[in-house]
Amino acid sequence: MTVRRHVTPSAPPVSFGTSSGPVEPTGEWTWQYEGYDPSQERLRESLCTLGNGYFAVRGAAPEAAAGEHHYPGTYAAGCYNRLLSEVAGRQVENEDLVNLPNWLPLRFRLPGEGGSAARWFTPDGGYPLEYRQILDMRAGTLTRRLRVHTYGKRSLVVVQHRLVHMADPHLAVLRTEFTADGWSGELEVESALDGDVRNAGVERYRALAGQHLTRMHTGAVDPATLWLRCRTSTSDIRIACAARTRVTAGRAVESRTVVGSFSAAHRLRIPLTDGETSVVEKVVALHTSRDPAISDPSLAAIDDVARAPDYAELLASHTAAWDRLWRRAGLDVPGEAGRILRLHLFHLLQTLSPHTAELDVGVPARGLHGEAYRGHVFWDELFVLPYLNLHFPEVSRGLLNYRHRRLKRACRAAEDAGRAGAMYPWQSGSDGREETQTLHLNPRSGRWLPDHTRLQHHVGSAVAYNVWRYCEASGDTEYLHTKGAEMVMQIARFWADAAVHDPGMGRYRIKGVVGPDEYHDAYPDADTPGLDDNAYTNVTAAWVLRRALELARTLPLPRRVDLFGQLGLDAAELDRWEEVSRGLHVPFHAGVVSQFEGYGDLAELDWEDYRKRYGDIRRLDRILESEGDSPNRYQASKQADVLMLGYLFSPVELAELFRLLGCSMDDETWRTTVDYYLRRTSHGSTLSGLVHGWVLARARRGDAWQHCLEALRGDVADIQGGTTAEGIHLGAMAGTLDLVQRGLAGLETRDDALRFDPAPLPELSTYGYRLRYRNHWDVGVRIAADRLRVSVPDSAENPIKVVFDERAVTVPPGGTHEFRLLPSSH
Repeated sequence: MTVRRHVTPSAPPVSFGTSSGPVEPTGEWTWQYEGYDPSQERLRESLCTLGNGYFAVRGAAPEAAAGEHHYPGTYAAGCYNRLLSEVAGRQVENEDLVNLPNWLPLRFRLPGEGGSAARWFTPDGGYPLEYRQILDMRAGTLTRRLRVHTYGKRSLVVVQHRLVHMADPHLAVLRTEFTADGWSGELEVESALDGDVRNAGVERYRALAGQHLTRMHTGAVDPATLWLRCRTSTSDIRIACAARTRVTAGRAVESRTVVGSFSAAHRLRIPLTDGETSVVEKVVALHTSRDPAISDPSLAAIDDVARAPDYAELLASHTAAWDRLWRRAGLDVPGEAGRILRLHLFHLLQTLSPHTAELDVGVPARGLHGEAYRGHVFWDELFVLPYLNLHFPEVSRGLLNYRHRRLKRACRAAEDAGRAGAMYPWQSGSDGREETQTLHLNPRSGRWLPDHTRLQHHVGSAVAYNVWRYCEASGDTEYLHTKGAEMVMQIARFWADAAVHDPGMGRYRIKGVVGPDEYHDAYPDADTPGLDDNAYTNVTAAWVLRRALELARTLPLPRRVDLFGQLGLDAAELDRWEEVSRGLHVPFHAGVVSQFEGYGDLAELDWEDYRKRYGDIRRLDRILESEGDSPNRYQASKQADVLMLGYLFSPVELAELFRLLGCSMDDETWRTTVDYYLRRTSHGSTLSGLVHGWVLARARRGDAWQHCLEALRGDVADIQGGTTAEGIHLGAMAGTLDLVQRGLAGLETRDDALRFDPAPLPELSTYGYRLRYRNHWDVGVRIAADRLRVSVPDSAENPIKVVFDERAVTVPPGGTHEFRLLPSSH
């Protein structure tokens, strides 16, 4: 299968729009909200989250408690806890990423008329005269400016600067400036640590148990330093935070500590003079018992805040750390698309930074930004690691280690299911057991329904795919031959054992699974869940088996002997892998690849009628269920399923995979398949627009941009209708970055070369980026007009082989090579 290259002219700027309130285009590195809109606060909190890969805090107002409009949340990577809840008369166990003690609280009040104490200010209790939030992505800071009406014509100007330190992953700072405008008097300020928190950030989970913290203790080291420690109730993770609060400009006439059962507070009375600014600086440290090289999280946190420098010094080291990250992840995309891509990259690096490489954590599907999906790890690393591989391979390796440490658990899961090899869970958390809920709530109908998504065994293929692509990009043969080989071999073993030979068909079949679509989890009116021969599952299983066989041939002999002995592999099993890899059934109907066997026999949906009646039908499954119907009856998909194959594999790779399976996949068949499913997909996932944009850009260009645009707007405009407030969609964000990096550039890293097959869009035809390839830290790629330029930085490393239009050139360190892009013939 071939794809023609073409050059497309630049298009005028495109408006992205947002439902999150006025976003001021103040610059390519800032994200700004003007005015206070209570209905949008939770969405803004999610998009203004700050983190460093170890922990993150939502962009909540420090003076606001959790409620209808605000949800302060602090989350540490990998900090999970398990609770029992009663759902529909059944005991259900869920594991959640825990909302940790709230370190943000800093509230203030002024004396009222006659000197009586006024209420503590909250945005909802007294709407601010001015309100502005500025997220500075380059510096990694959030600034809030508000003007509060006191009485008469007098007001108080409050400016807050917040950061979660990127150099020291345990520190965070909140610096608040208070300026009296038109008056002089005293201001009371309270800085606190609050342990009276629970997981309640997702409305549909609120009826479930959410009190994860126990054994709360608080205290003060000195008048300026508070501490709080607690534990998770079942996982028994010790958590400690300490806060140092000082007046660094102006002075406090009174300072006292208030210690309670669940919180500790430091109260200050500060005299303000009209027009002069007083500053309160709060430095916080967070540690857990999961941290390496500490004996007591409480002592570590207290010691950190005692030794922490002032705000200016912390800001300098923090911005320097961010500057290093931005250099490694260089991205130059013009216009509003570039600005949104920087926001996506910013949130990716806050969730998965070089600090993450040292942790035992996976890729949380909703970042460290909220509690949706309970903080679980799905297959989203499939969309995240390809970007990280070419910028932060050490992070990719750390995330793959999360999977390797849970390989034993995956093998036990396969054994329990009566299978060989490794069966990775669809949802993973602390220890690698299956965390997928058994019931899920349809908010539209209010009914709890069986959840069969745990049958998405294709997550194992995603793990193997990520191992392979990481090793291709990084050249890390040591990992491929050790931990990587163990995972790939055990996943291949599972697929070979799951495949059942059908004598009548003369093919191997994989039955009882659910594909990426998720709308279809059973045949109409079937008594048991699962579908047969999901095309995506079968083709990726065949790919895994091919890679495992390749490894078996290419492993160094001593390692091959060791690994085969360790896993109990023999020649007979390898013969089985070869047979299954060529014999898996791929169903077709009407000249297109069938999503699964029997898909073409399902009823057609009246899409126009449903759009007319409901408008937004992205969550068509919920609509149908509320009507007493089911998507299992229709040719209607939530998101890309068959088309995911065009996302994972280049046209050449995909054609070869189908050839080995005894099928033909030419350009016409693929285009017809793309058209077929595009008309039958509701795009109920933020990943859907990404995959369709990628595939359409590679296949036909015409309507690719509208899907790319949806992927870019997914979170900033909250197109899924309220989901971003519960946490960003990390896979979609990282996927848009990779869309530019690999998708539109046609970049592959196979066969020890950088391979390019550009497919520029009219709206995005000029861009550049830097990447790390093997031991070259700063390879430059630039696509503009009719040129592709590749620059290799000077070093003592070997030259890079670059392939374009079947021509290979060698670019030495310090060299640059330009390729001419041929005009399109269509």
